[in-house]
Amino acid sequence: MNPISNLSDNRLLSTGMVALLAAQFLSAMADNLLFVAAIALLKTVRGGDALLPVLQMVFVFAFIGLAPFVGPFADGFSKGRVMFYANFIKLAGAGLILFGGNPLLGYAIVGIGAAIYSPAKYGILTQLVPPDKLVKANGLLESSTIVAILLGVLVGGYLADLSISLAIGVAAGLYVLAAVANLAIPRLPCIRALSAHDVRQMPRMFGQNIATLWRNTDARFSILGTSVFWGMGSTLRLLLFAWVPVALGLLDNQAPANLMGVVSIGIVVGAAFAAVSVQLERVNRALWGGLALGPLVFMLAPLHHFELAAAVLFGVGMAGGFFVVPLNALLQERGTETIGAGRTLAVQNLFENTAMLLMAGIYFGLTAVGLSAVSVAYGFGVIVLMAMLLIGVNRLRVQPITPMD
Repeated sequence: MNPISNLSDNRLLSTGMVALLAAQFLSAMADNLLFVAAIALLKTVRGGDALLPVLQMVFVFAFIGLAPFVGPFADGFSKGRVMFYANFIKLAGAGLILFGGNPLLGYAIVGIGAAIYSPAKYGILTQLVPPDKLVKANGLLESSTIVAILLGVLVGGYLADLSISLAIGVAAGLYVLAAVANLAIPRLPCIRALSAHDVRQMPRMFGQNIATLWRNTDARFSILGTSVFWGMGSTLRLLLFAWVPVALGLLDNQAPANLMGVVSIGIVVGAAFAAVSVQLERVNRALWGGLALGPLVFMLAPLHHFELAAAVLFGVGMAGGFFVVPLNALLQERGTETIGAGRTLAVQNLFENTAMLLMAGIYFGLTAVGLSAVSVAYGFGVIVLMAMLLIGVNRLRVQPITPMD
């Protein structure tokens, strides 16, 4: 039975959504503020610039290593409480960095909290809203997340230029507030209770979950598309901190943070447009956004003016938001129909973070052989375009675009 049927009081649904949006906003803002602060901290260390892609890599290791376990864990307990404890793990990582610990180790601990948090925050939507509202609910969640990212990177850039310790301390405080907001989410029933046998069988079950989703053409399309998008997006964040000083001649932390914020604004606009113009039965429309990403990154590479770069990055964000929100909703619906929302998000996280790790590794390799940030930007534009073309061709082979699309 759909847990929504157990929640007869509409105010309970509203309260749950408001609490979810507040918790996600605060946690996402803290994540991005801490990311900018950690980059600023590494840049103060001799040879720290070379460690920037490593920062991204240590964060995603947890998503890959814990992938077989976090989905069943999210479905086996009340998701609001799962998010509560995950925020305290993030707080522990921020605290380690704040008190002088290794920033790579601290950020890896934050990654563990984020890996646990992610399936719960998206999977809970299927318990709070009916299927026909999933695209709009995703749009709200993504929009609130992107606004949080925007504020996180802007505040992070500003505070890091004033005091890196202050920036990290603010991030830690936001994690505490996010945990408090998690407590306001109604204690929803678990999707599938966990037994000791289930825990032992998690790796095998996870392999079966991957196979089940991979056989579903809609789920496969969603997983591949969102993986390419987030792999590109996470690497673009790192690239901007190297590209801005070379291409624009700006050496502070605020300039690349501002450009990251422009991308976030674009994603909000694209997500809002997708929420009102793309229904699940016409999800192929989202392909146009995905196909625009590579050329836009390619256009960014040779620019030397902040305003032009901001305009192109706004386009990157808008195309990405229009692409990724419908695909997330499609995957949640197909996943709920088959293996459960939490398990589906865990599979998605595995693929997305493997893509992030792969692209961060490519970025690390290209910079290690001496390529400039401008050359790397050109390369990433080509890679993203080729990946999206392959995804699009495969999708249209199994589900061609109709005149309505």
